[in-house]
Amino acid sequence: MSKLKLHATTVVGIIHNGKAAIGSDGQATLDKTVMKSTVKKVRKIGQGTILAGFAGSTADAFTLFERYEEKLSAYNENMQRAAVELAKDWRKDKYLQKLEALLVVMNNEHALIISGQGDVIEPDDNIVCIGSGGSYALSAARAMVKHAPQMTAIEMVEESLRIAADIDIYTNHNRTLLELS
Repeated sequence: MSKLKLHATTVVGIIHNGKAAIGSDGQATLDKTVMKSTVKKVRKIGQGTILAGFAGSTADAFTLFERYEEKLSAYNENMQRAAVELAKDWRKDKYLQKLEALLVVMNNEHALIISGQGDVIEPDDNIVCIGSGGSYALSAARAMVKHAPQMTAIEMVEESLRIAADIDIYTNHNRTLLELS
């Protein structure tokens, strides 16, 4: 019998016109059952200058949030350096290697995805989308950036999540949205 884990999905982050916004749906599932529909998967961290979100196993993600915040503190709020150091630890530490989650961290200049394989990925287009609805949200976000540039970053995030929730059964319409000033 395999162990079931509570999984959270779909986080979208966009930097547009120098403003960062992030959002998530609220669904957490256990196998094929919705266990909670109002999970908060995104938050401001550090000194409120970094947005972060997670997808994957919820317990694992909270562990990674804590580890990332420790690295952020150790490296004077340097978001990229903290991400690289966490990824190194994730690759080397036998406990961390078993964690099943992805993290998104971003500020008004950079957006990063940190994976359990030790990867730190900075997309070319400043759009980060993770989780089961991530590819749907990514398609929607890219279309909005290209064809509706008058929209704000937070409007694009919200609409991307709405579109993903209309398509992906593991993404719901309960959204949490945050932006940096």
